Amino acid sequence: MSCTCEEDQPPTVQGSGEKLRTSSSQEIDDPFCSATNPRIISYEQVRDARKALETGIKKTDLFRSRISDLVGINIYLKCEFLQYTGSFKERGARYAMLNLSDQQKQNGVYAASAGNHALAMCYHGKQLGVSVTVVMPTVAPLMKIERCKSFGAQVIVLGKSLQESKKHAMKLAKEKGGCYVNGYDHPDILAGAGSLGIEILEQLPTSNAIIIPAGGGGLLAGISVAVKTLKPCTKVIGAESEACPSISNSFKVGKAVQVDTAATLADGLAVALPGYNSIETIKKYVDKVLVVKEDDIAVSILRLIEHEKFIVEGAGATALAAVLSGQMSEFKGKNVVVILSGGNIDTTVLGRVLERGLAADGRLIKVYVTISDKCGSVNQLCKLIDSVGVSIKTVSLERTWVQTDVFSMMIKTVCETRDYEHALELKKLLEDHYQYVSMVHAEFPASTLAKV
Repeated sequence: MSCTCEEDQPPTVQGSGEKLRTSSSQEIDDPFCSATNPRIISYEQVRDARKALETGIKKTDLFRSRISDLVGINIYLKCEFLQYTGSFKERGARYAMLNLSDQQKQNGVYAASAGNHALAMCYHGKQLGVSVTVVMPTVAPLMKIERCKSFGAQVIVLGKSLQESKKHAMKLAKEKGGCYVNGYDHPDILAGAGSLGIEILEQLPTSNAIIIPAGGGGLLAGISVAVKTLKPCTKVIGAESEACPSISNSFKVGKAVQVDTAATLADGLAVALPGYNSIETIKKYVDKVLVVKEDDIAVSILRLIEHEKFIVEGAGATALAAVLSGQMSEFKGKNVVVILSGGNIDTTVLGRVLERGLAADGRLIKVYVTISDKCGSVNQLCKLIDSVGVSIKTVSLERTWVQTDVFSMMIKTVCETRDYEHALELKKLLEDHYQYVSMVHAEFPASTLAKV
């Protein structure tokens, strides 16, 4: 791997794609990621990466999931969240550093990331004796920032978004004579990620389909090259959140296009503009890209905890969400590999995600009932709810803004049910006893094919 590094004035205005315009009207250009000259990586590159990564990278487990019986598909989970830093990103990061010259190692590498790529670069930089500087946006979780620092890397928290952080990282790389490594589009990153494809086919040669989380596109691109070369009949399918459908939009038009992004549980996939090399590779090898709802991602995280005792981040659970949402029905009875790409979920968010999953699954509901404001009415309501085995979590009452007579009050309860049908049973029971009943629940619960 070689890097083009020239001394120049600091950049002041961001250009398009991977370019940065400077005050002297020159540009900082990432020579490995070009909109005008995108590259399709070869199987030989992926094969070389696989050989180089025989040491230093964990060969993660692949096994049939208990969730298979819920959907009628043989789901095989590829557990990349069990890598040392918690994600598949280690493969590309290590391989990129192994390809550095001695001079490049001395000058150091630079990257921009809000989490997993930064962790992988910092950890393997320490293992290989490479100086690493990562620029992380201010929205990056403190847990990930501190962990990057623990590996001895230089961590700079700068920029309101990843795009702003990337500007600064590219600027530093140019000033210091170092190499900027794009976390989802550098050819070595793609090749390293592609080693997963070879590994999967070694572990399960009878794979009928492989579902891959897609953000910047590097993992999807790398695996697609390996799989379509070794076993062309195996379907390669991408999965992304509806909050950031950049891969599916780019796949449709055949080039990298930028989309507006919204807050998403799959924050690791929230890349507004996918990689140029990635999209060029994806459009040649990938069969299709599926878009999943946020509720299905939440339910997938919940399912993995309940059935496998795995804690997986939103991005890591997105491929499973494509199965649980019913979009893979053509693979009934067949072998489908689901890549759990990462497990670095913020512990402060996990509880909220699980509650979101329970609500999406119809197992956590809010019930509003207008009852008589007289002694014993609340107790009577609670006994009625309890009679069908529904657990009451909270109860609150409102008298002032009730839109009926002054002798009534509204009760709000948050309840836990077994499933969606149980919630509907409670609603019917309450409607048989009270005139005004309203229930907030999933109209069509997420993952209806995978209810427990």
